[in-house]
Amino acid sequence: MRATARPALLAASIAALALTLAACQTPPETPRRPADAATAPVDLERFMGTWYVVANVPYFFENGKLATRDVYRLRPDGRIDNDFVFKKAFDEPDRTWNGVSTIVEGSGGREWKVQFIWPFSTRMQVLDVAPDYSTALLATPDRKLAWIFSREPVMDEARLAALATRIAAHGVDRTALRRVPQVEGQAVAPIAP
Repeated sequence: MRATARPALLAASIAALALTLAACQTPPETPRRPADAATAPVDLERFMGTWYVVANVPYFFENGKLATRDVYRLRPDGRIDNDFVFKKAFDEPDRTWNGVSTIVEGSGGREWKVQFIWPFSTRMQVLDVAPDYSTALLATPDRKLAWIFSREPVMDEARLAALATRIAAHGVDRTALRRVPQVEGQAVAPIAP
């Protein structure tokens, strides 16, 4: 390959990557809450900490990840440090992607703008939180992506099925939800009805 062709190939590769990432971004929206979102504000201090992703409707970066969890820390500026922790295999060490979330004004802490790679971001909504903050249901505004969070890595099937039914009531396709293996022996599988 000629030396003059390399910069053009590099520029084309960078442009293709930028277009791919832009295609994955949720389009910008005006701050809003859908009619089906709960109205009670989220207590952000109680929401902070570790949440295990026990099930999700994943996006392509989450596919194949094991023992996934989100770790949230409230910052002095009101934004949230958002670490996505995962493994590629149970015998491998944890890997972490660092992001920052911003609470959408007027949402009562229920809608967040999440950014892992600048300048790309997406919106995420907290649809439901258990009164004791032991579980939470989250989704993108279009409901194409969703997550069932728990403070514990393992959840019994009956409770998971009930949460899957509950998130479906918010407009998420229940049949697209998959269990995220948190411990060895768990399989990526649909959630039982």
